[in-house]
Amino acid sequence: MMITGSQCHAARALAEVSRDELALSSGIGAEIIADFEQRIAEPDRDIITNLQSALERAGAVFIHENGGGIGVRLKFTKSDTRRLSVLESEGGIAADDDVP
Repeated sequence: MMITGSQCHAARALAEVSRDELALSSGIGAEIIADFEQRIAEPDRDIITNLQSALERAGAVFIHENGGGIGVRLKFTKSDTRRLSVLESEGGIAADDDVP
């Protein structure tokens, strides 16, 4: 599923990520993100995939069309996401986790 500009904007708002923070974490320019969110331009598939991945790392979950429309929600709160990031970067034995 490729996200829309509206989903990108909504995910940023929910995850409390500024456009500049998303640009930094995704490697995509803030102007490209702004144009995508405002439906001025449609970036290529790789750019959209990078944006989606960065937003998912920030805690966003994108909802496919399911009869009720596409959407976005938070997987974790911002605080939970930060704590998980700290825990995951502490090292130790790598193993599968059971977080969906």
